[in-house]
Amino acid sequence: MRVLAVDDERPALEDIGRLLKDSPLVSDVVLAGGGAEALHHLSDERFDVVFLDVRMPGIDGLELANLLTQFADPPALVFVSAYEDGAVGVFEHDLRPIDYLMKPVSRARVEQALQRALSSEEPSARAGGQRAAGPTGPDSPTASAGMTDEIIPVEHQRGGATRLLDRSTVLFVQAEGDYVRIHADSGRYLVRVALSDIEQRWGAFGFVRVHRSYVANLRRATEIRPEFGGAVTIVMADGSTVPVARRQVADLRRRLRM
Repeated sequence: MRVLAVDDERPALEDIGRLLKDSPLVSDVVLAGGGAEALHHLSDERFDVVFLDVRMPGIDGLELANLLTQFADPPALVFVSAYEDGAVGVFEHDLRPIDYLMKPVSRARVEQALQRALSSEEPSARAGGQRAAGPTGPDSPTASAGMTDEIIPVEHQRGGATRLLDRSTVLFVQAEGDYVRIHADSGRYLVRVALSDIEQRWGAFGFVRVHRSYVANLRRATEIRPEFGGAVTIVMADGSTVPVARRQVADLRRRLRM
């Protein structure tokens, strides 16, 4: 794989560049000292993966990643940061990295990220097909396909570590003021994002607004339980329950063809 590493701090850039060059999965490594330099390389060359620092002067990692999502065939994204709250920015900008690494980056984590990139590549890319540079519309097949395996970086409640969640492991999302609490197989995570954004972005993947405070993943539901007064409750795969507003019951039954 050809890899582009981007970081405005030269020591950090050289460190990750050395780890990438040592990997048997990497055929070529290009280093860029900032967003502008990275764009120059990306406009002229094809890369399979970009390791991208989140916080940089000028064009930062989030801005550069947003530009890459408009390419017809964008490279896989791996974010790198020394700051825990960088994960929140990645989520709020609707970016879909395959991994999120905390500095100082270890050899084992770099290899894990590269393995993720290798697994995520389409057969045409593995066969050496060229990536088409340039933006595409939000309804293009490439843009739609990129959302099917979204990885969500979230801050763990214990120890401040950043955890990567596959969207398919999410059971339901609950509004809590300006935040939402994501209930997943591995635990609960607080993220600063509007519940309406979750409803809009994840609606095509089985997530449905069933209550003013809840979006449920119907693909992880195991039972629809009737309650007193015509209300219903959704029972999720882990046994947790999600209330359904009365006005949403008819729509829920229609979706489930009950």
